[in-house]
Amino acid sequence: MTNYPSPRSMHPVRLADGSAHLGSVFLAAAIDHPRMKVGEYTYASAHEPPKDWAALLAPYLYDFSPERLIIGKFCQIASGVQFITSSANHRFDGISSFPFAIFGGGGREGRPSMPDAGPDTFIGNDCWIGTGATLMPGCVLGDGVIVGAGAVVTGQHADYTIIAGNPAREVRTRFVPRDRQRLKAIAWWDWPIEKILTHEAAISGGDIEALERAVRPLAGS
Repeated sequence: MTNYPSPRSMHPVRLADGSAHLGSVFLAAAIDHPRMKVGEYTYASAHEPPKDWAALLAPYLYDFSPERLIIGKFCQIASGVQFITSSANHRFDGISSFPFAIFGGGGREGRPSMPDAGPDTFIGNDCWIGTGATLMPGCVLGDGVIVGAGAVVTGQHADYTIIAGNPAREVRTRFVPRDRQRLKAIAWWDWPIEKILTHEAAISGGDIEALERAVRPLAGS
């Protein structure tokens, strides 16, 4: 059995003296929010660790928000990343975008100055989101997407692309279409952690054939 930390470990990184590195957390352990779902082994880092990781990452996602933020497994979220979810939106289809209902004058429900519920935000598995990136309401990242530092991300982005800039644009794809399909079929992030570590060299080094050989016994069982 491996001594790899459980995905439910709050602070999986240990310093040389054995103490916990408070600036990195597995989010599945650190977040308890009714509108957020985070996959196993996805971690976030912060130079100044917060008391509330959910509020740091998604400050406009409230307990009563209609939208959701869904993040896959094995994602890597750098310091300064923010998810601007749909509850941050104002109406901008009329004359004024001012949210009169927020400040009184009656109940908020159904008020004309409040926007309709917005879309969910989806982040795939094994995405790396660089320092200071901002992900806007309703954006969708496929599996294996890399987001450059400081990027402002809107819209949908395909599996295994690298995106950067403001607004974020595709810099290049990481694999040819056929290999992207093969990697989606392999879905190594769903393997037991012991199997993942056994094939760490192939996963980190891009040996798709080795990963396919590792999957074949499962297909015949």
